[in-house]
Amino acid sequence: MHIAALVRTAATAIGFGAAVTASDPGQVPLGHSRGPQPQRRQPNVVFVLTDDQDVHLGSLDYMPLVKKHLLDQGTYFSSHYATTAVCCPSRVTIWTGKFAHNTNVTDVSPPYGGYPKFVAEGFNDNYFPVWLQQAGYNTYYTGKLFNVHTVENYNSPPPGGFTGSDFLLDPHTYDYLNSTFQRNGEEPRSYEGHYSTDVLAGKAYGLLDEAVEARKPFFLVAAPIAPHANVAMKLHSGPRDPDNLPFEFTEPIPADRHKHLFPNEKVPRTANFNPDQSSGANWITTLPQQNGTNVAYNDHFYRQRLRSLQAVDELVDGLISRLEDYGILEDTYIVYSSDNGYHIGQHRLQPGKSCGYETDVNVPLIVRGPGVARNYTAGGVVSTHADLAPTFFGWLGIEAREDFDGAAIPVTQEEIGGVRERGERREHAGIEYWGFAMGEGVYNRDPRENNTYKALRISGPGYNLYYSVWCNNEHELYDMKADPDQLHNLLSPSSSSSQSSTLAANHPVEKLASRLDALLLVLKTCTGKQCQHPWSSLHPDGTVKSLADALAPRYDAFYLNNREVASVKYAYCANGFIPEAEGPTWEDDGRAFGGYGYLKEGRWEDWV
Repeated sequence: MHIAALVRTAATAIGFGAAVTASDPGQVPLGHSRGPQPQRRQPNVVFVLTDDQDVHLGSLDYMPLVKKHLLDQGTYFSSHYATTAVCCPSRVTIWTGKFAHNTNVTDVSPPYGGYPKFVAEGFNDNYFPVWLQQAGYNTYYTGKLFNVHTVENYNSPPPGGFTGSDFLLDPHTYDYLNSTFQRNGEEPRSYEGHYSTDVLAGKAYGLLDEAVEARKPFFLVAAPIAPHANVAMKLHSGPRDPDNLPFEFTEPIPADRHKHLFPNEKVPRTANFNPDQSSGANWITTLPQQNGTNVAYNDHFYRQRLRSLQAVDELVDGLISRLEDYGILEDTYIVYSSDNGYHIGQHRLQPGKSCGYETDVNVPLIVRGPGVARNYTAGGVVSTHADLAPTFFGWLGIEAREDFDGAAIPVTQEEIGGVRERGERREHAGIEYWGFAMGEGVYNRDPRENNTYKALRISGPGYNLYYSVWCNNEHELYDMKADPDQLHNLLSPSSSSSQSSTLAANHPVEKLASRLDALLLVLKTCTGKQCQHPWSSLHPDGTVKSLADALAPRYDAFYLNNREVASVKYAYCANGFIPEAEGPTWEDDGRAFGGYGYLKEGRWEDWV
């Protein structure tokens, strides 16, 4: 049925727009009582999930319709993080509420990742859309779900939990002018010559029509590929050859109507853009400075990204206008985010992702909906993709699962204020990666091995820090307030001789590093509540709930003594989650932290 055929009054008479009570057995969420409850409206959710969209390259500044409908009418979360800076592991985290070290989906393709790995790990009948259907919601999805979801395996098995779907399929997922979609149980269909985001928009609008006609609350996802690089498959077979890959990465392709936009835009010339001195750690310190031809190409790549996002901007406008026409806009949460961030030239890197730096892990998150403040930035709330599933559960009245690694994000000003008043700081984001990194432009695309690391972003009163340990056991620490471009590693070998006198966030580097390493040791293998409240593992008595608490002088001996006994270090570099490569874990070595002291009448005492 076309949207014009359904009037507003019909929408308000159906379950997703009408007040429901617990006496309606079809509308009682799992985990909730069927006893008398106040009437409330069952909200819907529309989630637009882009691919590789940045925060730090300013892409949102070029999306006026996203600004009009979402930023001006909703809340922007400036400290939202992808826990793994690459597509498939990040998306699995979104749809399970679990970090990649708990899903064991750590790459974009087998043996360590991709759709086959997702299925093999048992998630296809135990993840977000399945849980929503069990709670009485209809679920709809169009666009990219996971990597290696292909024209050959799309039905073996089909993705579980969807009322209606129209998936992009490999090997043409990232081919802007040669996409393949697969609707429900039908055969895949090629859309050669049609612009991928426009095809997806039509499908998203059609699924929205179906959702309205079904007269049930719904969750709809539209997942376009923009602004991901264009990837065309080559007619190539045989063993994998790094010098002759079976695919060709090039810059994104915009729709014809947008291809002449932004002719003079360039990658923001921040301090970390193609710097004169190398920066970072591990293989990144060996990167050569880009020459003028390379920089000019990367500026072109940047413009193509902005142009490719214009069709996404129009998609958002189309969804909002249709929700408004149906009379359900005010009963619907609209969420906008991306699976991971992106760099172009920062730290001398070619276009791509896969690093733990702010460009790659800090991603957009915008929420508009019931009770959400308009034109507001929630700058003090640190959140991750692991928090999205619990957040959706909270909106829809579904009890949070015990095995969620994330926790619901406070999205109203009242909720955010309540968290602050209770002193419940959301200050940390655990970040992890396994495998290789690869450039996605036409220069230096060779995969970089040994790109495995654990990292931590933490922000609170008086501190804003990034800490990482690479699989070659090099360490990084950046004071993000003094060095937002992450150019001056306070733990580099050249800095080690003066660490005791160097200050970050007004504390000696060694003091900070000892706390951050202990926290990262917990987070690298955490599960459930431990991920949400990692300081509780270090201080079970509840005296420490934040880095600010842990920095109290009485804990100096505790952390400095323990750092050498149990710290984050790798046995060797692996391309996937291999336990013996991961080095010490909290489960194995965390008890060492209990051997150096104890609290006595509120004072920290040494064991004797």
